[in-house]
Amino acid sequence: MPQDWILGLLGGAMIGLAAAAYLLINGRVMGASGIIGSLVDRSAKENATERAAFLVGLVLFPGAAAFATGTGDTHVSGNLVLVALAGLLVGVGTRIANGCTSGHGVCGISRLSLRGIVATVFYIGAGGLSVVVFRHLLGWV
Repeated sequence: MPQDWILGLLGGAMIGLAAAAYLLINGRVMGASGIIGSLVDRSAKENATERAAFLVGLVLFPGAAAFATGTGDTHVSGNLVLVALAGLLVGVGTRIANGCTSGHGVCGISRLSLRGIVATVFYIGAGGLSVVVFRHLLGWV
């Protein structure tokens, strides 16, 4: 029996716990794109170290967990150019939406934010439409 759902459940619980801890400790919403944006545009002068440490942990911990468990292949695509283009488009989308899945989806919905709920509905819909077009109609992925 596949056990992938357990890893998804554990990952989701860890994201929720991190979001709750970030809000309780810092009094701010854990939006990864906002944290990255504030470091890039240098608006996070007084708490840049804390934000950078958060981002390092955001990248290193899943990598270490994937290495330790021998998992991590998403089976999405072996085409690295396509993966890089998708990442770039996600980055542009988060700037347009003034937030990302962690800010709008995890933190926004849990706080019953109408803006977070609407943004989440739209990006989940756009993601589903993208899968239909790029995987099923065009066969690119």
